[in-house]
Amino acid sequence: MSEPAGGDEILDAEQQIQAVLGDRPLDFTSMQAISNIYRAAASVRRRAERTVLAEHNLSWGGFTCLWVLWVWGEMETANLASECDLAKGTLTGLLTTLEKQQLVERTRLEADRRRVVVHLTDVGRATIEDVFPLFNAFEGDMSAGLSVEQKQALAHHLRRVITNATDD
Repeated sequence: MSEPAGGDEILDAEQQIQAVLGDRPLDFTSMQAISNIYRAAASVRRRAERTVLAEHNLSWGGFTCLWVLWVWGEMETANLASECDLAKGTLTGLLTTLEKQQLVERTRLEADRRRVVVHLTDVGRATIEDVFPLFNAFEGDMSAGLSVEQKQALAHHLRRVITNATDD
């Protein structure tokens, strides 16, 4: 692999893109930055699901749902779907699975039976309290080789990209 300024290796996929599209007036630096966000996120997610989460019979979505409910408390399904970045239909299937595992419960609001609130069960709370320290150690493994300052800078730069991508 070739070495750009700064010593970071260019991925084979980046070299192939450059070879095929290099004669076009494109912003390759931005393309690399954004496509590597996708690659990094997908790689981390796959690794988490194969290791930490598989050991606890959780998908990425299931873990995210438990984590959101643990940190923010019970919430209506529409808010939970939004916080977990899931479509409401996807959340419905996910909640069915989590209910079968006795990790969450859904209840209808008395004032409006169309609205559903989700909360962690005692088993769900115990599960996320057991899994999260392991997941956090996994996060440390995934960011190994970066200094504290580099991790802070990476988080800062990714927040900017998130802000740019947010329609609000």
